Amino acid sequence: MSKKKPAKRIINNASRSFRIFTFGCQMNENDSEKISGMLKALGYVEEMDVNKAGLVILNTCSVRENADERVFGNIGAYKTVKKTNPDLILAVCGCMMQQPEIVNQIVSKYPQVDLVFGTHNLHQFPELLNNYMVNGKRLVEVWDDSDTIVEDLPVDRKYPFKGFVTIMNGCNNFCTYCIVPYTRGREVSRQPDKIFAEVKALVADGCAEVTLLGQNVNSYGNDLDETVNFASLLRQLNTIDNLKRIRFMTSHPKDLSDAVIDAIAACDKVCNYIHLPIQSGSTRVLKAMNRKYTQEDILDRVRAVREKIPGVAITTDLIVGFPGETEADFLETLKVIELCQFDSAFTFLYSIRTGTPAATMADQIPDAVKHDRINRCLEVLHRISHDINQTYQGQVVEVLVEEPSRNNPERMTGRTRTSKLVNFPGDPTDIGTQVMVKITAAKTFSLDGEKIEQEDTHGAADTHDDPIPANS
Repeated sequence: MSKKKPAKRIINNASRSFRIFTFGCQMNENDSEKISGMLKALGYVEEMDVNKAGLVILNTCSVRENADERVFGNIGAYKTVKKTNPDLILAVCGCMMQQPEIVNQIVSKYPQVDLVFGTHNLHQFPELLNNYMVNGKRLVEVWDDSDTIVEDLPVDRKYPFKGFVTIMNGCNNFCTYCIVPYTRGREVSRQPDKIFAEVKALVADGCAEVTLLGQNVNSYGNDLDETVNFASLLRQLNTIDNLKRIRFMTSHPKDLSDAVIDAIAACDKVCNYIHLPIQSGSTRVLKAMNRKYTQEDILDRVRAVREKIPGVAITTDLIVGFPGETEADFLETLKVIELCQFDSAFTFLYSIRTGTPAATMADQIPDAVKHDRINRCLEVLHRISHDINQTYQGQVVEVLVEEPSRNNPERMTGRTRTSKLVNFPGDPTDIGTQVMVKITAAKTFSLDGEKIEQEDTHGAADTHDDPIPANS
């Protein structure tokens, strides 16, 4: 007796709806915008209620252990959702799917997942979705790596006035704690003319601010012609008419060259803000992390940035409790925080990532010690953030208005060129515009202010004067 073939999916209007959940960094957000763009090009519409959506996509991140746990928790919940919405198609993609052990776990334990794909074949999603709907069988398609970047994918931007532009994929650094080189692959840079054309098209479509994305934007162009590098790209993009702001992330300290710093200082559209993830202030720990720079290098780069870029804001990432980190190592990190005077920091407890060298290192730090150190670290960071923000009191700053405040719809929220979050009484018509705001109250994590008319800003600076001297 022949086996009964699975029923084919019938595409109808009710099923042409979707919801995307994004976990992780801006690269993942940009990937989700591309997935949304591809779906909308196929006639799909966004549906916020997962009980009504025909398709749900979970775009995953694997940088931290808790991110994995959140994703598996969400996948588990769809066993119940599918009882209410049995025709729902559940797709899982992103960095987690580049790890074979994760894919095996999904295949063996989560039958509610219908479609699995990875970071390198994201552009294949419409084809994979169609194949699943025609055949009705679970489909798993993950590429190990890719040496090309697919151009001209449709992008559904969250904000019409600002957008992400990926300039490169992958990472060649192989920090001992990080899974990214294994999930995103080796560094591949886009051609500068393609980036220029994309940014120019965004500006023509009303975009005022672009954020250039890459695991390490400072190494952009290393795989291209020797005349192409990140500094030259910044200078080229700075010539685009009507583009107001250029941001970028993330910037690796070992590759923050004088040429890049000079370009930031020279280009009026490049924001005076740098995210510089140092991870630790201890040279010994940095060596164990394979970061390829020392404490002295950090201080030198921060000094150079502050000397050349007036009013610059510098933020960072810090990992507390890396294997073998001693109390003395931790105190070196606190010293560097004090010397560098970071505006803010993303702080993380070291998290074991299976498959990385650090996962099997001796002297794993007890959780109690990690929590004690991160609390002490946050005390210092919050004090510095508060003190820096106090220097904005009474200043007039330029704010790109993004959206109504979550806590009060009668107040608008936006960011300065130094990436400070500002809340002020405003109107939805301000969204997407640049306004001048006088800061009336400074908090640890944000600023409050009042919008002023342009004619009242005579003599006021639209960038914040640097209150912090270059550190030695």
